[in-house]
Amino acid sequence: MALGERGSSSSSCSNGRQEQSHNRVITIVFLALFIDLLGFALILPLFPSILDYYSQTEDGFYLSLQRGVDWFAGMAGIPPERKYNSVLFGGLIGSIFSLLQFFSSPLTGAVSDHWGRRPVILVTVMGLIASYSLWAASRTFGVFLLSRIVGGISKGNVSLCTAIIADLHSPKARSKGMAMIGVAFSLGFTLGPMMGAYLAMQTEKGEVFYLRSALSALVFAVADFIFIFLLLPETLPKEKRVPSVTSGFQAAVDLLSPLALFQFSAVTRGKESPSEQNLQNLKILGLAYFLYLFLFSGLEYTLSFLTHQRFHFSSMQQGKMFFFIGITMAVIQGGYARRIKPGNEIRAVKRAIVLLIPAFLLIGWAANVTVLSAGLLLYSFAAAIVIPCLSAVVSGYGTAGQKGRVMGILRSLGALARALGPILAAAVYWLAGAEICFTVCGAFFLVPLALLRSIKQQTKEE
Repeated sequence: MALGERGSSSSSCSNGRQEQSHNRVITIVFLALFIDLLGFALILPLFPSILDYYSQTEDGFYLSLQRGVDWFAGMAGIPPERKYNSVLFGGLIGSIFSLLQFFSSPLTGAVSDHWGRRPVILVTVMGLIASYSLWAASRTFGVFLLSRIVGGISKGNVSLCTAIIADLHSPKARSKGMAMIGVAFSLGFTLGPMMGAYLAMQTEKGEVFYLRSALSALVFAVADFIFIFLLLPETLPKEKRVPSVTSGFQAAVDLLSPLALFQFSAVTRGKESPSEQNLQNLKILGLAYFLYLFLFSGLEYTLSFLTHQRFHFSSMQQGKMFFFIGITMAVIQGGYARRIKPGNEIRAVKRAIVLLIPAFLLIGWAANVTVLSAGLLLYSFAAAIVIPCLSAVVSGYGTAGQKGRVMGILRSLGALARALGPILAAAVYWLAGAEICFTVCGAFFLVPLALLRSIKQQTKEE
């Protein structure tokens, strides 16, 4: 009897220590990602002004690319009076960033499966430091574009954060960790743009207006590097790592081919291939994740155009709108999403996607700000749930040595969706108007909803 009690007490203490360790990792990842996203989001409200700056200074490289954008707009058949060439150009630059992230995420995940999460994430943050340094020093469009390219390549740190959470043994801890990653995104994208706009307003005479924002982003990146270096533990034990970097890069074609990514081919290599049922579930989850983000990012991108054209929102009003969205998402993710029990994530995602359809119909057809606000409230609730919950579900698949690749592939599918969605949605918006764009895209959310209904029970894998 006494032995049984001692054994029970020992097990309880062990579980308590493990939970404490998991909570510490989740807190460190949350703070590191929040610092990173603050720096990343500083540029968002400045992007149109930066393009105007290079246009007004008649930067040769910028003007040559602008002529290419003019040709593209003409080929797309956009009526002359509806050409928003600088917006289209900005979207294309954003696509370059997302496409680079699309390539870098699975590769950094594969490398971390051998070398461990900690050293690889430190290298990616060093890349971000270089990116922000180039931005601060840029006085020509070529150098600015180079800073975005370096930043896109280095953005694999986000997928590594999800891989670190996926390394945690407890499904409850993984769900909580993914929810906290969602909170970090919400807070970063709520506070970062407002900080960037404020810093730009403090520009002194003769100073480039984006310099203070660029230097602040650089300071955030350096602080993030020091924070990770001092506090983040290694979460992937050596005995659970893949035997060599070469084995990770053997699947390079699978990692870089969109078709192979949708098939999750990289995780079928070797002896640790998931069961047929689990692999099929991964394919369905990956496709649903891609389609959701493809549609969502496109409508998200055109939202500011709708409010500007229909309601004549100023930059400050746009900022308040995104602040409202971000705060609402953070509250929902911190209060509701993190309390969703393991095994109930898919059900929560389906409910959230159902809410998105009326949300986008309300936004697209809104005749006044009250209707718009109702649509934005539903939009914020759904946006707060889908990505953290889908990430938590996917993180439960694969062995410990495969999770970096699994989450890297998922992030790459998301980056590919974000690269393609805005361009297509913007074209539909310009050609057919906001009502048609939001109605058609909103209706297509039924596709990922139907896919998620076909998910079957996961089989256990060690």
